[in-house]
Amino acid sequence: MADSSSTSSSSPPSSNHSSSSLKDLSHSALQLVQWQEPKKSAAAFIGSLLVLVSVATLSVISVVSYLLLAVLCITITFRVYKSIIQAVQKSEEGHPFRSSLQRDVSLSSESVRQLADLCTVYLNRVIRESRRLLLVEDLVDSLKLAGGMWMLTYVGSIFNGVTLLILADILFFTSPLLYQKKKTQIDGYVQWVRSRVEEKMNKLQDRLPGAVKKTKAE
Repeated sequence: MADSSSTSSSSPPSSNHSSSSLKDLSHSALQLVQWQEPKKSAAAFIGSLLVLVSVATLSVISVVSYLLLAVLCITITFRVYKSIIQAVQKSEEGHPFRSSLQRDVSLSSESVRQLADLCTVYLNRVIRESRRLLLVEDLVDSLKLAGGMWMLTYVGSIFNGVTLLILADILFFTSPLLYQKKKTQIDGYVQWVRSRVEEKMNKLQDRLPGAVKKTKAE
């Protein structure tokens, strides 16, 4: 009994540590989006936007190469500069990036396992939902999907994938600020649109054949 209790009491800390790291990551991302630290949010927004615009104009290989080259130019220049300063001042500060090099950046097996389990849950959910919609378990939901895909064909003819990513990045960083300033108006408009869509779908459902409505009720 003592062994089992000690084993059970020793296992939670690792899982709690990995779950807390995931919570910290999601909390940091939420802080960036909500601009709680404007300097970090601006740097993340401008950096991600520059990368996406670069991918739109250059190849992915060129963008990655230029990014790594820029980072190396900065780090090498800083390392040489600090070495010269240390030689002139005859100081023994050592490597300028020592603290970063000594920091543990390895992923624990528990964190990787938890991420894999989380991805598996979402993947299984997507597979089940795709099967339900594509095999027309619910005719109304499948018609919604068909309408959405039909509209996306027009979106795809106007924008390519990278352009959509750029627009998504802009919305990702600007929509929370806009929502905070216009919360009442946006909530009212969303509620109006939702009620209109539900009204249209209810009318469509009333016009369905009886056998289909019976299947949906079941």
